[in-house]
Amino acid sequence: MPALAIPESVPFQIDPMRWEDVAEVMEIERRTFSMPWPMRAYEQELLRNPNAHYLVLRPRAVRTALPLRPSQRLPILGYGGFWLVPDEAHISTIAVDAPWRGRGLGELMFLALVEEAIAYGANLITLEVRASNAIAQRLYRKYGLEVVGRRPRYYRDNLEDALVMSVEGVRSAAYRERLEALKARLWARLQAAGPISLHRSTPN
Repeated sequence: MPALAIPESVPFQIDPMRWEDVAEVMEIERRTFSMPWPMRAYEQELLRNPNAHYLVLRPRAVRTALPLRPSQRLPILGYGGFWLVPDEAHISTIAVDAPWRGRGLGELMFLALVEEAIAYGANLITLEVRASNAIAQRLYRKYGLEVVGRRPRYYRDNLEDALVMSVEGVRSAAYRERLEALKARLWARLQAAGPISLHRSTPN
């Protein structure tokens, strides 16, 4: 069970990524990244790497007396993961499928990773982000991450630099207070989205 407790009024849920999710994750991976991970990378992460933790984002299941049929399987809208060694969580990937961007789901996915990392004992969270990706950088700064380094020509597709962003002390009372305030604002935004149809893979 993921560490992030999402109110029932929010029409999205976070689940652990399982091997059977990988085919769908790979579809989003290929649509999102110019250099997508190969499937064998997810095989390594999910089945062989004890330090890896991966989550997926779906519409919230509508409660019913009958189980969902395979054709009604909840679509994956986004995913992300991190490595924990030993109390440092390195976010390795995060993505939201293109039709669902701009709705706060990237923030929800990032928040879920932060909460999961803290639950597993992380005290520092770090990641790399493209130097040109101002939108992602704003999100990370919102959660206290600051630029602590630069990796020249890090991205092989266009040799763009990566910024290294980190935040320490995420288990502190002060950071928990910050998270709770950010959560309250995010829940209000996501509640406004209304229910999500199981028969649609794109937003209204």
